[in-house]
Amino acid sequence: MPYRFLEVAVTPSVRAAQANMGVEQIGLGKHDRPSDTLTENEIAFIATRDSFYIASASETRWPYVQHRGGKTGFLKVVDPQTMAFADYRGNRQYVSAGNFAANDRACLFLMDYVRRTRLKVYAHVERLTLDADQSLTDLVSDPTYKGRAERIFKLRLEAYDWNCPQHIIPRYTEQQVEQAVAPLREKLQQLEGENAALRAKLEGRSE
Repeated sequence: MPYRFLEVAVTPSVRAAQANMGVEQIGLGKHDRPSDTLTENEIAFIATRDSFYIASASETRWPYVQHRGGKTGFLKVVDPQTMAFADYRGNRQYVSAGNFAANDRACLFLMDYVRRTRLKVYAHVERLTLDADQSLTDLVSDPTYKGRAERIFKLRLEAYDWNCPQHIIPRYTEQQVEQAVAPLREKLQQLEGENAALRAKLEGRSE
């Protein structure tokens, strides 16, 4: 099957840049792995993300990159070629929302800093009101989240690709750090308890 991600990403100007740098041309022919349908691997990865970066482009052709965050798994996989998330009220500039009205193309970067992994996604974005598709709204809504949802962004997958781990510096969330040090804290408490017991026993002998 053709590797759709490269068909989208590798344009004539990209080919020219590769040639200028002496890079061997990347083939756009048949590949063993899909790039336009999410597999269980991508679906599982997306379900563990609590943020991503999404790029849009305006009528002036200037790109705009926005960070989106929420509870783990807030980006939902509807089916192997569709994703969606609730768009919560932010600084009310609506740059991304406006850009997608003029140009529905988007690029997403989903990062796993701990494992030094990133998933790149090309998609077409559809803006939906909260009452446009109740089943979809129910899927992406989280009544325990403090944000106020204003719309739904529905993403139709065009292509995706996994990026290499080069230059990704590992970073850890507060929760991940807490989980890592929890056994150390338990051990410290145990040792402190044992020390206190030994101290009390020694003090008792000296009386």
